[in-house]
Amino acid sequence: QVQLVESGGGLVQAGGSLRLSCAASGRTSSQYSMGWFRQAPGKEREFVAAIGRSADTYYRNSVKGRITVSRDNAKNTVYLQMNSLEPEDTAVYYCAADTDGRINPRSPSSYEVWGQGTLVTVSS
Repeated sequence: QVQLVESGGGLVQAGGSLRLSCAASGRTSSQYSMGWFRQAPGKEREFVAAIGRSADTYYRNSVKGRITVSRDNAKNTVYLQMNSLEPEDTAVYYCAADTDGRINPRSPSSYEVWGQGTLVTVSS
């Protein structure tokens, strides 16, 4: 089974930028549809962005225009570029893989493998 490792989180001032990375490794080198989700303290996990096998993209309406998801299949890595960050973006960010190819990209139940998460903190 594929394993996922997120990186790139940290502390940033409001208005700043971060790029999160999600590296895939394991027994398979196949590319999967990939999703990004986040969870803030006391809040439910919510969809942020997703990218399909053909690089089709999907976004949460509230982040569209500030956040861009992309992938580099040669590196088995997916990225989440976040600009104009706001304190409301503070959360643990998770990447996830749809390994069975049957995906509603906005639903966490579509994803079978999850990374450990990386914390993003945006100060006001």
